[in-house]
Amino acid sequence: MTRPVEDLPKAHLHLHFTGSMRIATVRELAAAHGIRLPDALLTDWPPRLARATDERGWFRFQRLYDAARACVRGEEDMRRIVREAAEDDLAEGSRWLELQVDPTSYAPFVGGITPALEIVLDEARRVSAAGCIGVGIVVAASRMRHPLEARTLARLAARYAGEEAGDVVGFGLSNDERRGLVSDFAPAFAIARRAGLALVPHGGELLGAQSVMETLEHIDPDRIGHGVRCVEDPQVLDAVAEAGVTLEVCPGSNVALGVYAQPHEVPLRAIVEAGIPVALGADDPLLFGSRLTAQYAAARDLGFDDRGLAGLARASLQGSRMPSRLRKAALADLELWLQPAAVTPDTQPIRT
Repeated sequence: MTRPVEDLPKAHLHLHFTGSMRIATVRELAAAHGIRLPDALLTDWPPRLARATDERGWFRFQRLYDAARACVRGEEDMRRIVREAAEDDLAEGSRWLELQVDPTSYAPFVGGITPALEIVLDEARRVSAAGCIGVGIVVAASRMRHPLEARTLARLAARYAGEEAGDVVGFGLSNDERRGLVSDFAPAFAIARRAGLALVPHGGELLGAQSVMETLEHIDPDRIGHGVRCVEDPQVLDAVAEAGVTLEVCPGSNVALGVYAQPHEVPLRAIVEAGIPVALGADDPLLFGSRLTAQYAAARDLGFDDRGLAGLARASLQGSRMPSRLRKAALADLELWLQPAAVTPDTQPIRT
């Protein structure tokens, strides 16, 4: 029997703010603000992305992402994104969402990076108050900007650090891995570490195993966004396993960006068999056209049975910063998901 993955209790640890938007939402915001969208976000969705492992491919991806982000023009738009991300995750069985945001992108429309972050946090508290899903926030710096800006964001994140829904729970580093040196961002992560935040930088998707190793050495992360290319070097694979770092693997992203040509090439099984905890993530559903349950469906296609899928969900819950009471309840419900279906008179086998 295969159980429905949307009923599997899980945590979603790799979802970007702009990239979480529904395609209908970005179209509505564009119309409301008089913004012309590229055809790839109108009639040709989801976009066919070139290989982002080369410069031209990444430029196309970034251009579309920037076009979507330009449609977010104020507080109500920002609140809508948080609210809809939580609703969509809840519908897919998520008990906890860690939504990643760089407040710098939205600061010009709301009076600065502090008000931008406070709006996101306030809406995260509102949607979490309903009690069905908790939302924590990860503040993410960009590798495209100067490392001093990352320190500013780390100090801001530290001011709002906490352990409940609506708090900042982590600090990340995103965007093109080929830009900047990981070591240059280490001081920002040191600030976040002192505040008790989870350290969750990207690495090892556009670049190979060495990128993962440098992230381990310079940041000592709790999780790594992607990290799939650690399999290219057995020593790095072992180092990730020894460090106990959770990898946020996003199969849909890996294929859409051309890191792997086909879904069956994503090395999810090799990573799990190496003893590395994996939390599946959707990354940017707006551009990749697939949400969280699609990642679990992809894992099933790679040969993970229901118990294997439950193991991935368990790793996502344990690798999260969700409050312990919520984690305990979700883990208990996960075990119930694995239980055999009750046999009722209507489902009794016919005896011949």
